[in-house]
Amino acid sequence: MFHKILIANRGEIAVRIIRACRELGIRTVAVYSTADREALHTLLADESVCIGPAKATESYLDIKRIISAAVITGANAIHPGFGFLSENPKFAKVCEESNIKLIGPSSEMMSLMGNKAKARETMINAKVPVVPGTEGIITLADEAYDLADSIGFPLIIKAANGGGGKGMRVAERKEEVRKMFSLAQKEAVASFSDNGMYMERYVVNPKHIEFQILADEHGNVIHLGERDCSVQRRHQKIVEEAPSKALTDKLRKKMGDVAVRAAKAINYTNAGTVEFLLNDQGEFFFMEMNTRIQVEHPITEMVTGVDLIKKQIEIAAGLPLNLSQKDIKLHGHSIECRINAEDTSKDFRPSPGTITNLIMPGGKGIRIDGAIYNGYTIAPYYDSMLAKLIVHGDTREEALAKMKSALGEFIIEGVTTNIDFHYEILENPSFVTGDYDTSLIEKMKV
Repeated sequence: MFHKILIANRGEIAVRIIRACRELGIRTVAVYSTADREALHTLLADESVCIGPAKATESYLDIKRIISAAVITGANAIHPGFGFLSENPKFAKVCEESNIKLIGPSSEMMSLMGNKAKARETMINAKVPVVPGTEGIITLADEAYDLADSIGFPLIIKAANGGGGKGMRVAERKEEVRKMFSLAQKEAVASFSDNGMYMERYVVNPKHIEFQILADEHGNVIHLGERDCSVQRRHQKIVEEAPSKALTDKLRKKMGDVAVRAAKAINYTNAGTVEFLLNDQGEFFFMEMNTRIQVEHPITEMVTGVDLIKKQIEIAAGLPLNLSQKDIKLHGHSIECRINAEDTSKDFRPSPGTITNLIMPGGKGIRIDGAIYNGYTIAPYYDSMLAKLIVHGDTREEALAKMKSALGEFIIEGVTTNIDFHYEILENPSFVTGDYDTSLIEKMKV
């Protein structure tokens, strides 16, 4: 087992990893920018190292500085969390070359699954159902225009090395293809420094269902059920729940088996997520595989009782999974709301500032993953997520009632948050019945 882990991240996920390490008896190193000198992860870790100024490219995205911090402190492993360098194959490669274990898959695996076009081709070869689309990478708008008819409309144009909803545009008609391709490609270059694109048929108003995978270095692969991530705004998830009300036991087993087959086909290791689109006919299609821990991992932990961060660390240390598929049972229902510092009345504009009053909810089945405290100043340089509010109930109805109660107790003053917007979602008739898809927020006219 590792003796010291450096956390190459910030905010609530860094705090989450520190807590898991404490329980495993592992010392931790936090890295922080000058803007995060008083951040909770900086204060909680056994050691803290400043790696640069507030700008992420000069701190949390600076590979040399993070590796240097690991070497100086004697950390023999790095947990990248999510975002920042968590799916960066170059970072993974440098860790390998520096004899520092990255808690995640190999650089080769990140490259394969990070390139959406290559991942798609790999899944086709593994007989995993995919949405009809292009083969290989496209870099020219004219080429996209010529291929559009063979895919059909509407179609979606995506960054080959993208994520987080960036570098994506939908073309409803052929005459829109060149324009949408150029817009998506421009955003892809700005966000990922890569102009490679691909296209696929746009599945209208699907369910976004993802399966959590754990795979050790000894060939054992299991899934831990699904998460329904269909409540999205501009491809950004807002509310997630597990399990999905849309899946029968039969469909859950079928999709879970496919997710495991996908992971096995590429000899995947560590935690990962296989994401699917599910249409109203019960057909599902592979969308992508995330090679990191997900923001929404707590709801899977709540319904399975498995600590995913601990499992990541144990797998990276070479330990075999002490779980088999038959050990995984889903108990009750869990919902997660992402609490962001943003003004929903002003197109969800970020709302940085200082928290002047903070009261957090509590009680049985209520969990908060966060990194905020009274007097904490939210910097404008990073993601606007303040905390994740997670609840668990014996039934979906109980979980829903518990979440609404918890939101009512959650007081954050000094900055504007999206707490009231979560009420609107939870009280939407389609969400209440579970009969919703990725168009829910759009239909709410937000």
